[in-house]
Amino acid sequence: MTQPATSPNGRIITLEAGRYRAGIATVGAAIQSLTFDGADVVLPFDPDRVPHAFAGKTLAPWPNRIDGGRYAFRGETYEVPVNEASTGTALHGLVAWANWQVAACSGDAVVLEHTLHGEPGYPHQLLLRAQFTLAAESGLTVRIHATNTGGTAAPYGVSSHPYLTAGPGGVDSCEVFFTASRALMTDDRMLPLALKETAGTDFDFSRPRVLGSMSLDHAFTGLPDGGWQVSLRNPATGAAAVLSSPAGPEGSPWLQLYSGEELGRRGMAVEPMTCPPDAFNTGTDLLVLEPGDNHDYSYSISAG
Repeated sequence: MTQPATSPNGRIITLEAGRYRAGIATVGAAIQSLTFDGADVVLPFDPDRVPHAFAGKTLAPWPNRIDGGRYAFRGETYEVPVNEASTGTALHGLVAWANWQVAACSGDAVVLEHTLHGEPGYPHQLLLRAQFTLAAESGLTVRIHATNTGGTAAPYGVSSHPYLTAGPGGVDSCEVFFTASRALMTDDRMLPLALKETAGTDFDFSRPRVLGSMSLDHAFTGLPDGGWQVSLRNPATGAAAVLSSPAGPEGSPWLQLYSGEELGRRGMAVEPMTCPPDAFNTGTDLLVLEPGDNHDYSYSISAG
């Protein structure tokens, strides 16, 4: 008997609301596409191919990198697989390539769930729930809920990896606009060195300016307390994509921007993060979920 073909992205669930349309992939709880009036707001990936550069993925139980895949937590030392050979680091958690289960689905919303059962380097149990809701007025809202269902305290961080786009010309001709007072400088392995004040530097985007040939793969903090936004706008056409992180406990104190070299600079990764690179070692803004604890994280993406 011939088996049906298996997609590398699982099932693509289509959401519609007003002039918006989105595709959500069950593998990695990923944003496969988001359009407004047929124009891309998020750079889409081919549903029949493994996406490059973590496009659209949910990143947990840590975002960004762990140095050497090794860390200590509450007196024990752990080691998770290194999956980025060029830096010798463990990148973007354990669930980006897992097939999440559909828990609920309607025309404008889907809820995906994944149980992280633990492994030798992360022997903790988490129930993760990702809700994607599309609204005609506000675009796509993503909420990620984590519950520690195990019997041990778990270190935890979460992020998402959408690539914003504002037209076919790529990011070089786009204006970038956001407010952050500090940028994290890193070494040649993309691991943290020190925070740098952004005012008056190349990392100051507090007024819209064209990115040009500048290469970005940096974390930012010192974000506005009342919630923050990153805008990518094509000044020639007026097309724009905006990612917003809310105020309060569901918001993110960190932001990673990547100018998308692995994708030909066709889109910019805008990643709201609960903690910075190597937080499992530095402890900076690392969340600890005790047994039974919950954590909620959200952000939204809209056409500008």
